[in-house]
Amino acid sequence: QVRLVESGGGLVQPGGSLRLSCAASGIIFRLDTMGWYRQAPGKQRERVADISRVGSIRYSDSVKGRFTISRDNAQNTVYLQMNSLKLEDTAVYYCNAVGTTRSYWGQGTQVTVSS
Repeated sequence: QVRLVESGGGLVQPGGSLRLSCAASGIIFRLDTMGWYRQAPGKQRERVADISRVGSIRYSDSVKGRFTISRDNAQNTVYLQMNSLKLEDTAVYYCNAVGTTRSYWGQGTQVTVSS
């Protein structure tokens, strides 16, 4: 079983920055794509960014140029550096990791952008 634990969420003013971390623990044979999703109140969960094991990266258009995803394969950790945050970035952010047989989700961390 793989457990994902997110950290780094919080309250920030527009234009500010936050860095999210997600650490995977448990019996891990291999984690392929790792990524971040978010869900705002009343909206569907959407993919923010993901990164393959070999470093291929995808960003949603809404965060391109502002967010940076990275990972440490040795530590089974994925990061999301969020800069120039906007009000519309407010959401619960979830970590996702694709293992050999299934996908895993973290419990989510709240990011609130407010003045």
